[in-house]
Amino acid sequence: MRLPIAIRDAGGEHLAETNDMSAGGVLFNIDAEMMVGSNIEFTISIPAAVIGAPADVMVSGEGRVIRSAPHDGRKQVAAVIDEYRFERA
Repeated sequence: MRLPIAIRDAGGEHLAETNDMSAGGVLFNIDAEMMVGSNIEFTISIPAAVIGAPADVMVSGEGRVIRSAPHDGRKQVAAVIDEYRFERA
């Protein structure tokens, strides 16, 4: 599922795009360097139509970068999700 994702780390806030996500982790493409082991905060807005809900759902949480590698001129980053929350938009 390709969705916009906002990532915050020690270097600031970055916009990226999800490649895949589950309850345990998220894979995203980003233009910024992300160091393995670094802590991140993230926010993803999931459109209502995608999940069959009456309103968009915001997922926010914290995690840790476990992999970062070049991919199509960007970085493809995998992060384990340590905690997440759902909020109706």
